[in-house]
Amino acid sequence: MASILTNLRSTIIAGIILTIAMVVAIGSINQTPINDYFDYVWLTFFFRWLHVLSGIMWIGLLWYFNFVQIPNMPNIPDEQKPAIGKVIAPAALFWFRWAAKATIVTGLILAHLNGYLLEAITLGLNSAEPNATHIAIGIGMWLGAIMWYNVWFVIWPNQKRALGIVEVDAEKKAASARTAMLFSRTNTALSIPMLYAMVSAQNLF
Repeated sequence: MASILTNLRSTIIAGIILTIAMVVAIGSINQTPINDYFDYVWLTFFFRWLHVLSGIMWIGLLWYFNFVQIPNMPNIPDEQKPAIGKVIAPAALFWFRWAAKATIVTGLILAHLNGYLLEAITLGLNSAEPNATHIAIGIGMWLGAIMWYNVWFVIWPNQKRALGIVEVDAEKKAASARTAMLFSRTNTALSIPMLYAMVSAQNLF
């Protein structure tokens, strides 16, 4: 067991195997034919699951940066800061930006499969009888899209300069670090109503 848990890839594979075993076990209790696992309803659920997994990775790392790393950087001795800037931050930013993209892509696929993509994007303005659930999801989608744009086109380019991945002078490096921080804080603020919109769409309307 320790050999599985000490290797991240093995840990993830173990999680997938456990998930498959759980699905098969529950399906056998419910006497679900194997073909039903690949029907439209299951496909829609599968993309919802991927969307949630991606979102957990994305928002989890966003909150790690803003609740843990950024506030504690001033407390780290200068000689230890390169370990964060050269090792931890680049790895975290890799998963951060690709989780953001995966969340957006799976969310759009899910909205299409559920048939509310256009109404959500237009916030119900294209419908004679707007649906509160779809409008709430649409608000969440737009907030998520803004956050995704900030990740890929503002935070990441500025972080590359701030971390020295792209060489710039000290003044530009400091300005880039501040810009990345401010847009990361913007995304943190937007994540709160975004998550409320998504969860309320499933539970309040």
